[in-house]
Amino acid sequence: MDYYAHVKWFTDVVAEKESIAAVLSPFFMTLAIFTAVLLAVLTQLLPSLSKSKLSARMDTGLDQLRKYSPPILKYGTAAALLIQALTGTRFALEFELTGGWQTIVMWAAIALLLIPHHYATKTGALAMLVLFIDTGIEAGLFHMLDYGFYLAIIGVLLLERTKESRWSFPLLYLGTGLSLCWVAVEKWIYPSMAEDIIVNHNVPTFGFAPGLFIVMTGFIEFVVGYLLVVGILNRLLSFVLTLIFISTTMLFGMEELVGHFMIHIVLILFIIEGVSFYKPPVSMHRTVIDRMVFVSLNFIFVLAAFLLIYYRFA
Repeated sequence: MDYYAHVKWFTDVVAEKESIAAVLSPFFMTLAIFTAVLLAVLTQLLPSLSKSKLSARMDTGLDQLRKYSPPILKYGTAAALLIQALTGTRFALEFELTGGWQTIVMWAAIALLLIPHHYATKTGALAMLVLFIDTGIEAGLFHMLDYGFYLAIIGVLLLERTKESRWSFPLLYLGTGLSLCWVAVEKWIYPSMAEDIIVNHNVPTFGFAPGLFIVMTGFIEFVVGYLLVVGILNRLLSFVLTLIFISTTMLFGMEELVGHFMIHIVLILFIIEGVSFYKPPVSMHRTVIDRMVFVSLNFIFVLAAFLLIYYRFA
């Protein structure tokens, strides 16, 4: 799936925007309807999956690790920033860490996050925020939506040991899910970049034509982001995503590791946390039919909104 997350990292092909008519092909529309129906059915399967002995045993074991979530996020973020600083980047491979004040702020953030005190953590988060805003001014707002999960991470660190700390991980779920959805749309709007990667990196398409495979991988990534936001199968999705990221690291090497290290940390947290702390939107609906209708129709709405906004502004 994430073979093409941030395809711009691995290709020099000039981005050519596909026409909206070409994007909304019969295959795309069929896949959208099929996915909406599949998500509706998934809401009926959830109760039986969660009641299985294996699922209950795993949940019990992972629940005991929740106390380690804050330090994992804090020190994992510091490690991600350290890797970026050592490779001369900030937040992503495409953003070069220039000399001067940017480097000072980056290393200050790393040092502050390594100090075991919540005031140091908050100060380090503010340093990250300054650097993120500066990067956003250079790259543009819609470009930085690819990395919106960093804003969620900054928010979680700022909320540590406050009355609003209960909102920390819901914010992380929301930010990460929306970022995945946004990045997925790139594959549909700019398919030429993904096709170049398939050819140059010998990416397996499992018998599908490259164009169809790109559409399918975009849908998988979009669905994962959507499910993280609505609160369905978070632990399972995070585990599967982690395996996929490991496989892409084997395919693309060190660049992939540097670019997605922070995502690995976030996914580990999702595996540990589950959704017990998070009242997902789907839980607002009591009956099975209501949940099915909500998940499927809301998916179509979110898909259309992301597609149109990305096509207009990105």
